[in-house]
Amino acid sequence: MKPRIAIPLPHGSDLEYAQRAIPQYERAIQLSGAEPVRIPLDRTPAEVMKLIETCDAVLLPGSKADVDPAKFDAERNPKTAAADPKRDTVDELLLQDAYNMHKPVLGICYGLQILNVYRSGTLVQHIESPVKHEAGREVPVAHEVKIEEGSQLAAIVRTTENVLENAGKGRASSRAEDLIRSGDGTTESRALSIPVNSSHHQSADTIGDGLKIVARCPTDGIVEAIEGTQPDHFVLAVQWHPERSFDDDAHSRAIFKALVEAAREKHKELVGEFEGR
Repeated sequence: MKPRIAIPLPHGSDLEYAQRAIPQYERAIQLSGAEPVRIPLDRTPAEVMKLIETCDAVLLPGSKADVDPAKFDAERNPKTAAADPKRDTVDELLLQDAYNMHKPVLGICYGLQILNVYRSGTLVQHIESPVKHEAGREVPVAHEVKIEEGSQLAAIVRTTENVLENAGKGRASSRAEDLIRSGDGTTESRALSIPVNSSHHQSADTIGDGLKIVARCPTDGIVEAIEGTQPDHFVLAVQWHPERSFDDDAHSRAIFKALVEAAREKHKELVGEFEGR
């Protein structure tokens, strides 16, 4: 049986946007070997929890909303977009369950931000930078991110590089491969920098409890990825959109594969617990 991954509808009031945005996430999950489970935002908390309990992992997608700055005790910036209370309520239920049950979590864009705030972190409400972080879906590569050595994200990227290497010479390079190589070409000496798309105007500021920074934009230092500090709990969040680049970028596919593999292991554990009762 395939692992089931919960994905909340991206927005609670703009249903046209939500229905347009969610299929890319669902497709990436399906192609990675799992079953996406769409979580509606118009149900009672009890109804939502019944759906969540049947899932093995959580994917928190992007959104056109911004997290309410009151959640991290900040005054609203004039450029902060309206909050989405329905989405926030469901995200918090998903995260509560994920942390209670140690279910894998992947946050994307807004998903990173709500995860950080849920863990008592804060946000930069509007990025002022020469880097165009709001480039949008029409720009396939907005900038690079530098990944921390020794992180879970680094391991995901390294695995991808090794697979690409073993595929042999003579194959056309992906857009990511051409930018991760350095000097002498050995894996150990390569700078862990990968190209990413970008479609956000906020970012993590103070990092939440049990989280750590694992990637930044090297030009301006903006936080681009965070992950959990517990080695036995898969928690990863990226500020870019790997679902958009899934077809043409090996690193994007590897991020979803890592989530699905963690969900598969969690599914085995949950099934074992149920059968042992």
